[in-house]
Amino acid sequence: MRQTEAAGSDRQFFLGTILVIICLSVFSVKAEDAYRYYTWTVTNGTIYPLGVPQQGILINGQFPGPTIECVTNENIVVNVINKLDEPFLITWNGIKQRRTSWQDGLLGTNCPIPPNTNWTYKFQAKDQIGTFSYFPSTKLHRAAGGFGGFNIAQRSVISIPYPKPDGEFTLLVGDWYKTDHKVLRRMLDLGNTSLPLPDGLLINGISNGSVFTGEPGKSYKFRVTNVGIETSINFRIQGHALKLIEVEGSHTLQDTYQSLDVHVGQSVAVLVTLNNGPSKDYFIVASTRFTKPILTTTAYLRYAGSTAQASGPLPTGPTYHIHWSMKQARTIRLNLTANAARPNPQGSFHYGTIKISRSIVLVNTQAKINGKLRYAVNGISYLDPATPLKLADWFNISGVFSLNTIKYGQTSGLPTLGTPVIGTTFHDFIEIVFQNTETKIQSWHLDGYSFYVVG
Repeated sequence: MRQTEAAGSDRQFFLGTILVIICLSVFSVKAEDAYRYYTWTVTNGTIYPLGVPQQGILINGQFPGPTIECVTNENIVVNVINKLDEPFLITWNGIKQRRTSWQDGLLGTNCPIPPNTNWTYKFQAKDQIGTFSYFPSTKLHRAAGGFGGFNIAQRSVISIPYPKPDGEFTLLVGDWYKTDHKVLRRMLDLGNTSLPLPDGLLINGISNGSVFTGEPGKSYKFRVTNVGIETSINFRIQGHALKLIEVEGSHTLQDTYQSLDVHVGQSVAVLVTLNNGPSKDYFIVASTRFTKPILTTTAYLRYAGSTAQASGPLPTGPTYHIHWSMKQARTIRLNLTANAARPNPQGSFHYGTIKISRSIVLVNTQAKINGKLRYAVNGISYLDPATPLKLADWFNISGVFSLNTIKYGQTSGLPTLGTPVIGTTFHDFIEIVFQNTETKIQSWHLDGYSFYVVG
């Protein structure tokens, strides 16, 4: 009897040990971040964004392309099938590629997708939140479409520094030409002119027509991206304040604006509360900045149950004054108390205490080189090499690019053609100063890393 009791006790201990081991095993398993798979077919198709038929670039038959909705740290796999009659390349704007940086989608790191072939982009939305976009980066394809929204939400365990909105809308705003993008490209290739004034503005591929409906008394997040070619826009909503909550994937101090400038490639997110009553619709307005004449387009904010159309006058915005835009930009501040997705703890709030390893001054100019009008940075107009820079660097292929040949700051003499690359050292902090000597606003695409505006 004692032996049986002892055996039973040992068996209970053994089973208990197994259960403990199983429980520990279950809790020690770390699930991999989720994957989202997409298959996109890129084609030409007839579109009517300004009321006249023209050839556009469609993704799965859509203009604009489909919006990607994902969550921080999810893995994105996009199989792009190119059915155009020329190579096609997508840039993922604002996505920090890091170790997979040659998924980026720019000529220097990626080869374009040849016609009737495919390429699969694979990357992780690592440690990021916010409003981003994607667009074609070669052959002026963006003037024909091929762009879309890319929204990254925070994980459920991460709090946001504002009340959870009752819904959200994605607005892709940009300038548009009635002229075919291939004709525009030939105009530029002749080298005698720059792009003309756009023919109009679009909101989600439509001029004067998009409708966004919400419930009275509730708050909505508006994600606004400028997907245009070269024109800054001002965004505003009749009778409603815009509470800025995010710019370029970073939470901001929540200042309130009547209108916001959004420059080419830039993305912002604002909270809008529908507190004016359900009796009518309201105009959503986008207008060009720094152009003569000013181009304007409208959409509509509709209260559910509204029975009256929006009526004028349209809310006014700034016109040609550059300093107005500069002053507004200086009011935008990073929210240092928020659980923002900052890949490193150093930012503009530590500027002045960080030892700067190098200061690089980049000056953009334009001039005719070999009879063609070209832009240059520090006296060198960039030529895309036949071999992508990433491959040349990885396989140590000589003769593809020149390291550290670019001169910093203003240069004299006519610009020359070249493929300059600036070399840096791992963990160095670099200060970059941009100088614009031209008569129009310039936008810089700083890709693949974390940048903080400090002045």
